[in-house]
Amino acid sequence: MEALRSFGYGTSLGPFPVVVWFGFATLVLLILAASIASLKKQIPALRRVSVRVHRGLAIAALVLALFHLVLGLSIYL
Repeated sequence: MEALRSFGYGTSLGPFPVVVWFGFATLVLLILAASIASLKKQIPALRRVSVRVHRGLAIAALVLALFHLVLGLSIYL
């Protein structure tokens, strides 16, 4: 756990630690997946996006969220 803690909080990319960047990336992927699902009727170009792409974005967001969770909890364990 010490390695995860030092990676998540000790390594900084710009003004934020790595754990925050994983949180930002997760949020962006979740917003993209949700916007594809909700805006398909309003924007004709999004109708060509397959369910496979939507599902891939959601799975990537889930994996990033789990890694973000592990990094976030590593400070307490």
